[in-house]
Amino acid sequence: MDDSPGEPPHDRPAPDRPHDEAWFSALFDAHSRALYSYFVRRLPDGGRASDAEDLAAEVLATAWRRRDDVPDGAELPWMYRTAGYVLANHRRKMRALPVAVVPDEPDDVDPATLAADDDAVRRVLSRLSPRDRRILLLVAWDGLSGDDLARVLGVSRGGADAALSRARARLRDAWDAHEQAVDA
Repeated sequence: MDDSPGEPPHDRPAPDRPHDEAWFSALFDAHSRALYSYFVRRLPDGGRASDAEDLAAEVLATAWRRRDDVPDGAELPWMYRTAGYVLANHRRKMRALPVAVVPDEPDDVDPATLAADDDAVRRVLSRLSPRDRRILLLVAWDGLSGDDLARVLGVSRGGADAALSRARARLRDAWDAHEQAVDA
């Protein structure tokens, strides 16, 4: 095994808390549902349940393989960050569907999406940068705190707060522009 500086050991438990099978079992119980929901909300038209399950399982497998890199107390933000990479890889692999296969109406099974006009929200969100969308959805859908958002983004808490503030301002501007276009 190579214990050169800068390379974290991947086959030894972390010094302050062993990341063993009991740790992983607790991690799974605490966060597997949140990961599944993360993917369901981000896959096209809610995706297939099996896709969301597979992607969540991939994140959990990564957490097990890299268990010594998972910070104690910030497990979920670490997994959300990993989930972002897993989702990006999944999207690159996706094939286009023939138009005949695309349903006429989206399947709106998530109660959170039933409360708003999905089409308008999607149009407004599509006007934002991918980073702004990600920030807003991590906070609104996934309920991340400022500290957790900072960990997911890999920035300081102040940087995360500033990024969230800017994303919210751009969302307000995009929503105002949408409302003006609808009223015109």
